[in-house]
Amino acid sequence: MMEKPKPAKLFFIFAGICVIAIPFIIFTALSTGSQKPGSHTMGSQTMGSQTQNLDFDHNGAIIFAAHDDTTKAYMEGHSTSRTLNYYYSLRQYPGSPPYIVHPLEDEKGQPYECLSCHAKGGFTASMNRFAPVTPHPQQTYCQQCHVKPVTDKLFKETDWASVMPPRMGRSALAGSPPPIAHDIQMRENCIACHVGSGAVAVIQVAHSMRGNCRQCHVPELAKSIFQKTPKTEQ
Repeated sequence: MMEKPKPAKLFFIFAGICVIAIPFIIFTALSTGSQKPGSHTMGSQTMGSQTQNLDFDHNGAIIFAAHDDTTKAYMEGHSTSRTLNYYYSLRQYPGSPPYIVHPLEDEKGQPYECLSCHAKGGFTASMNRFAPVTPHPQQTYCQQCHVKPVTDKLFKETDWASVMPPRMGRSALAGSPPPIAHDIQMRENCIACHVGSGAVAVIQVAHSMRGNCRQCHVPELAKSIFQKTPKTEQ
C-alpha cells in the first residue's frame, strides 16, 4: 500500500507553485494595463501565423487618431462665417494649398508656430475664430506649400483660369452617402475640413464619431457608369 501524502507536504507544494506563478501574473497584468483605453495602434501585429493589418482602409486610422487629438471645444463647435466662396478664394484652384491670410509674426516679431493653432483647432482671439485643423500635421514645413502674398498685383499678367470645383452630392440613391469628389492625397484626415468650428457650413457633418468615413463615403474614381458588354454567341 502506498503512503498517502501528508497535508504539510501538499501545502508546501501549493506554496511553491504560487511563488512561481504570482510574479508571472503580476507582470502580465502590468503589461496589459500599460496601453491606455481608446489608444490607437497603427502598423501590424502578428497573431499566430497570420499578420493583422491595423492601419486599415489606406491610413484610415489617421481619422480616429485625429478625432482624439482635436480639442473638444473645436469638435463640438459650429462652423463660423466661412463659406465655400471664401474657401475657394484662398486657392489657385480646387485642391491647391490655401495661402496664409494672417501675419507670420506676433507683435514682438516672434514667428508663429503653425501647429500651435492648426494641429488641434485653437481659438485665435485676433481673428475671433477657430483656426482650421490641418489634414496633414506630419508635414511641418508649412510655408513650402502655403505662402503669404506680398502684393495684390501680379508681376506679369497671365491668362490663368481656375478649374471648376467638384460638384457636391452625387449620391447613387436618395439619402445614400455621397462619394468623395476630390483626391485624398494629403487630405486623409476628413474631419479637418468637414467637422468642427473651422469647417465650412455647407460641407460640415455631424457624425464624426462614426470614425471610418470611407466605410460609407468612397472616392469617385470612375467618371462614367459601368456597362456590361454582352457576350456574342458563338
